[in-house]
Amino acid sequence: MAGLKAGAPTPQDLTVHSQSRVLEIRFSDGAHFRIPFELMRVYSPSAEVQGHGAGQETLQTGKRDVTLDALEPVGNYAVQPHFSDGHASGIFTWDYLYFLGSQQAQLWQDYADRLKAAGADRDAPMAPKAGPGCSSH
Repeated sequence: MAGLKAGAPTPQDLTVHSQSRVLEIRFSDGAHFRIPFELMRVYSPSAEVQGHGAGQETLQTGKRDVTLDALEPVGNYAVQPHFSDGHASGIFTWDYLYFLGSQQAQLWQDYADRLKAAGADRDAPMAPKAGPGCSSH
């Protein structure tokens, strides 16, 4: 298996723990992470979550109890989780999973800060998104 970056660590073992809702992953450099499904969902690399550029991110809420319905391989470089809330468009490369695992503490803090700034609650349901062309007359 190869990562997207030359010489980047690659997964040696990947285990889905459904009850504790974590993805356990061991990398070739000895790193070992337990990444909560909620963190993966909140930081999904999909355009639905990240947008198409800076400032277009969609703050995710109500994801504490999200589970994985499936985890599909994508070539030799990634996996695509199918979350219980229907989200299935994020492709998590080995490099991105390593980032999530190694930066968990900072990512959780950043998430808490974004929630506070938005006056949002972590457990609140997601507000419906208004699509382009949606207006009331």
